Parts: sequence; C-alpha cells; structure tokens
Amino acid sequence: MTTDRSRLVPTLIYASLSTAVVSSLGMLLVPSIAADMDVSISTAQWMLTINLLAGAIATPVMGRLGDGPHQKRLLLIALGVVLLGCVVAALAPTFEIFLIGRALQGLTYGIVPVTIAIARQRVAPEHARNAISSLSVTVASGMGIGYPLTGVIAGNWEYRAAFWFAALFVVTALVAVARGVPADIVDGVEKRPFDVPGTLLLASGLGLLLLGISEGGKWGWRSLEVEAVLIAAVVLLACWVVVELRASHPLINLRVFTRPDVLLANSTAIALGGALYIGLSVSSLVAQAPEESGYGLALPVFWAGFVMLPLSVGSFTANRVVRRIRRRIDLAILLPIGAGIMAGAAALLWVAHSELWELLVGMLLFGWGLGASYAAMPALIARSVAAEELGSSVSFNQVLRTVGSSFGTAVSAAVLAAHAGPGGAATDAGIAGTFQVSALLCGAVFVVLAAHRLVFRRGHASAREPRDAGDAVG
Repeated sequence: MTTDRSRLVPTLIYASLSTAVVSSLGMLLVPSIAADMDVSISTAQWMLTINLLAGAIATPVMGRLGDGPHQKRLLLIALGVVLLGCVVAALAPTFEIFLIGRALQGLTYGIVPVTIAIARQRVAPEHARNAISSLSVTVASGMGIGYPLTGVIAGNWEYRAAFWFAALFVVTALVAVARGVPADIVDGVEKRPFDVPGTLLLASGLGLLLLGISEGGKWGWRSLEVEAVLIAAVVLLACWVVVELRASHPLINLRVFTRPDVLLANSTAIALGGALYIGLSVSSLVAQAPEESGYGLALPVFWAGFVMLPLSVGSFTANRVVRRIRRRIDLAILLPIGAGIMAGAAALLWVAHSELWELLVGMLLFGWGLGASYAAMPALIARSVAAEELGSSVSFNQVLRTVGSSFGTAVSAAVLAAHAGPGGAATDAGIAGTFQVSALLCGAVFVVLAAHRLVFRRGHASAREPRDAGDAVG
C-alpha cells in the first residue's frame, strides 16, 4: 500500500532529524558538563559512551520491529523515550542520573531504519528510492545544523538549555508523526515471532565490544579488563551468528549479507563511520583549543559549533545531486567516489588545519563524501533484500556505522595519547597524526572499492561477450 509522499516523506525526514539534534548534544558539551557536575573530562566522556552503547543495542531491535505491522506505534514510543531522556538529562542533579538520560536518548539511533522501512512500504516505488536516499543522509546533514544550534544555546545560556531545546524538538516530531504518518496496517502483514535469544546475544556482544573499544584507551589496551571484555564480546557474537543462521525468524537475516551490494554497503559503513568520527571530533577539538597550543583557534562554544555547518551543506547538496543522476549510474559507483572525496578532506586537514577556512573546507568535503556514500548504502541494500527484511538490514548497517565510529574514537584517543604534551594535552603532532589516520583509512577504502569496481566491470563485460557474439551470429 502506497501513501501520498508530499506529506509522509517530509514527516519522516523531520522525525529522523531528532537523531541529529540529540547527537549534537555530545562532543561540544563534554567540557561544560564536566565543569558543572564536578567530574573529570575522561569521566564526562561517558555521556558519549553510554549513548553509543544504548544505541547499538536498540538499533537492531527497532529495525526488526520496524519490519512488523506496528511501525507508527514503534516510532511514537521511541520518540517518547527519547523525550524522557532529554528531560531527565536537563533536570539531572547528579552525573549518574544524567547518564540515565543519555542512555534513554540512545533510541534515536534506531529511528532512521524505522523511517526507511516505512518509506519502502508506503511510498510509491518510483519515488521510494529518492525518499530512502534523503532519509539516509538526514543525520549527517542535520548534525551540521545541530552543532551550531547547540553551540549557540550553550554559549548564550547553559548546557541544560540545549537539552530542553532537544526535548522541544522531539515534542514537535511526536506531533508530526502522529499527524503525518498513516495508521499501522495490521491486516495482511505477516506477524513473526520475535527472536529473543538472538536479541540478547547481539545486545550483549555489541555492548561489550563497544565498551572495550571505547574504554580501551583509559583502562589500557593490554589490561586484563579490556582483554576479558573483548574476548567475551567475540564469543557472544560468534554464538549469535550460529543462533541466527539456525533460527527460522532471525533478528537479522545474515544470509543476505553475502550479496555483493549488501556486503559493499556494510563494509564501507564501518570504515567511513570511523573516519567521520575522527574528522568531527578532532575538528571540534582544534576549534576550541587555545591558541598557545600551536594549532587551536580558541573559538568559544558559541562559534565552535558553526565549524560543522559546512558538513550539513555538503551532505545536502551531494544528496540532491545523487537524486538527479541515480537513474543514469550504478549506485555502487558512489561508494568509491564518496570515499575518495572523504580521503581528500582528511588529507587536507592532515597538512593544513591551523586556519578556520581550512576546517570549513575540510568539513564541506567530508559532507560531499558522506552525502554520496550514505545515499547509496540503503539504496543498495533495498534493491537486494525483500521489503520485510529492509528495516533489520538497514538497522544493522547503522549499527556498523556506530561500531566504526567507536573504532574511530579509540584510534583518535590512542594517537593523541601517544603524542600528548605536558599534562596530557593534545599536541599539533597528535592532531596531524589523527587526521593522517583518517586520510589513510579513507584512501584504503577508496582503493579497495575502486579495484572492486574495475574487477566487476571486467567480469560483467566478459560475461556479455559470448552472448553478444551469439547475437551477432544469429
């Protein structure tokens, strides 16, 4: 059943923007929260870690539920929980209660896969691909707007005002979904049993994996705690794979991941997710660092958020270009193009990051690369899986982006720590080294994807030659 897209698609995009708004309540506010709640910067970083862990657990669950008959209800419940999290964080008297609010906000990571599943089922086929492409880059585009808003609000008032703003935005998203998304279609939709064992194994495995990666730099990569956590994560995820392959109604159908388009999209998601987080986090650090550091721009939080604005402009314009040319090209070619542009962005920031315009150009290039790559990923998955598997497949792609971001966090922390100055402060060598890792990572992804593309084209041409010759003879 299809629905008028003139109202539905803008509503879904608006709901997805809540993910970007809540995500922007992270890196910029860590120093403010550490000072207000009298905790160290390393302890305050848990506001990022707990949000990431909750999102990694909630996303695949919401993706599977999004393939079921209660999509609108699921979207409303998720937004309601996120709203509660924003209110709890805004009112929190202690850091521990604040972390509870941040954990509740983690459900935002699962909203985009649910909106994509709704678009796939409710939008006419000739328009569904454009809708999916727009929804997939909403978070990247929205973060470029969310960071400046967070900086303006926190700079003029305090960080709690930023959480109240996020709560107000989520309220408007709830109203939009209630009015703009049609009622759930229960009749004719297959009701499948929920995979409880698979859910518990995946949630536990991902939670421990991200915990080990996120905290490895603080606990020590060779410490017993980190080794135990990572080994347990590998064991649990291995058990999850076995359970999913044997289940009649798995949480995530792993067999679809052997399909070339899905494999390409998911492999790219991990690498580019890590490169994106390195670019965003280190650029934010450079923007706010004091001038005596040798690299910092000493921007107050009010202006530091605007450094991310070109990311939004770039990803939005790239998405519009993709929508215009998607019928003329194979979407898979956008992955190496996007990775190549991101490699150029990271390389620029590697050699030049001491001026504001250099950061702005780097963020714009990152936006172009992300817009091209992220627009292609869900579309590649959508053309390779059945409609009833779309939500869970796209949600797992989102999880892999999150895992990649967590790796990016760990790599950034490790490189900065290896080049730390007096008192553990970041140095210009550490900043340049971190951008270098991002550039090399994107460059490696570009080389692999480009090589794959060349092999695919040669194989496709070879497969056509006998048929073409036969046609000529006939």
